[in-house]
Amino acid sequence: MTSVFIRIVLRYAAAALVARGLFGSDDAATFTADPDIQMLLETGFGLAMGAVTEGWHLLARKFGWDN
Repeated sequence: MTSVFIRIVLRYAAAALVARGLFGSDDAATFTADPDIQMLLETGFGLAMGAVTEGWHLLARKFGWDN
């Protein structure tokens, strides 16, 4: 399910870059269809979610939010 969201985000990001003139339409098609880019973003989002969770846990311990 995560890969579906990643593809949607990539399509909107590519469309925004094309609209701003930073990408051509061929570049955008490559960007949204490349499985390596999708895998890299999935890994990055997974790591970011883990980091946010651990950071929240550390804040909870520091400020006594634990039960």
